[in-house]
Amino acid sequence: MKSKLPKRLAALCALLAIASISGIIAKQGVLFCIITLLIVVAILGRQRTAMYMLQGYTLIQLALVSMLPVILYDPGNLVVGNPSSFQIGELQGKIPDYVIFALLILFSMLQVWIAFTPKVKAYFNTKINMNIMS
Repeated sequence: MKSKLPKRLAALCALLAIASISGIIAKQGVLFCIITLLIVVAILGRQRTAMYMLQGYTLIQLALVSMLPVILYDPGNLVVGNPSSFQIGELQGKIPDYVIFALLILFSMLQVWIAFTPKVKAYFNTKINMNIMS
């Protein structure tokens, strides 16, 4: 019996697709965005390889996002910066950098949890097929 697409995996695929399409439109990391879209297509195709790629993708993303504060640390510039500001329509706000880092790390942890859930693993075909195009 084939299992249906888990809702959390569908939500993750939608979020990855939206982020990738917006990255392509903004011309930021186009190759990375295309690879992410290929992963989403392979997930929807129930390819076993897609599960391995998604799991590796989420682990690498969690590692990179967790190291972001260390990577961005500049010992020559120890002046505390102003909080990051954003504007959505008329709404303007300021968010400290540590809140942004915490949200990115929590989102990455959520992706890892989704990628390694047994329901998600059951969704993919049981036969090992390392060809994402078939």
